[in-house]
Amino acid sequence: MRRAFSLRTVRKKILMLTKLGGIALIFSYILSARLPVGGDAVWFLSVLLLTLLIDFFMGRFISEPVAELNASAKRMANLDFSASCSVASADEFGELSASLNTMSANLQEALARLEKSLAERKELADSLSHEMKTPLGIIRAYAEGLQDETDEARRQKYAQVIVSEVERMNGLIAALLDLSALESGTVNLDATRFDFVELVETAAGRLLIDAPDTNFELQYQLPEQKVFVQTDRRRMEQVLGNLIVNAKKNVFPGGVLRLELTEEAGLLHFSIFNQGRSIPENDLPKLWTKFYRGGGADYSGSGLGLSIAAQILSMQNLPYGAENQANGVRFYFSLPAAE
Repeated sequence: MRRAFSLRTVRKKILMLTKLGGIALIFSYILSARLPVGGDAVWFLSVLLLTLLIDFFMGRFISEPVAELNASAKRMANLDFSASCSVASADEFGELSASLNTMSANLQEALARLEKSLAERKELADSLSHEMKTPLGIIRAYAEGLQDETDEARRQKYAQVIVSEVERMNGLIAALLDLSALESGTVNLDATRFDFVELVETAAGRLLIDAPDTNFELQYQLPEQKVFVQTDRRRMEQVLGNLIVNAKKNVFPGGVLRLELTEEAGLLHFSIFNQGRSIPENDLPKLWTKFYRGGGADYSGSGLGLSIAAQILSMQNLPYGAENQANGVRFYFSLPAAE
């Protein structure tokens, strides 16, 4: 019964106003007809007052909300989301106002994401063009030298440099596509249960122990027992490989490279330390950005390894970081052990 007489719709408000106006008009007519003198004047004043009241309430309930909704829609059409629609009535106008405000917030968020994406694409294009200049310049120089060189040994050397630079560009593009797929969410992690100690041993053995270009003192500490984790094995091997290659590339000749994997309170803590040049504190967060290379770093590598590692770890909400230590830099991350 209460709901039947509520005014929660515009239609009910209009019907209520017209009914009340009709009743008031009839009542005023009857009253003015019974007056002995001045009945017509009373009738006229009653009609005038009733008209003004109906006009006031129609403006309050209909015209003003429509005008506010129209103004808000125009602002949104001009991509102006600075002010929200203030209609707060408990009817269709209030619902429309709430919908407009929600749409405004969603559009504003979408535009912000789009602007960020465009800025990132521009930055990526600028960085990529800068990164491509060096190998393309080398390829052109050696290609021109190859045309005029008559010595067969030199020709072979020039050809090998060209092939090496092409492979470098191919690796850069492949890493960039991989990072883009990870960032866009088109790649999902395939979690499996496996022994993480064995994975670290495999990665370290392949990249540190069995490598022919070893020129450092390797120190390592690993759990003696198996420790299982539930995550994407291939992607975590990629993280380990990128961190190990980075440390190996930046360790001083003959310096210490220390790899550690410890377990504590159900968490596995991986770290790799390379004795070498420290990193300015302000630059530590930049290590995980695309194409970052600190001052004095050599040209080798795509500049995307740490970015890919950071993206894979972030997708799993795993803590990671880098810090300066005495005579070197330590990279680390943690992940939970599986039951």
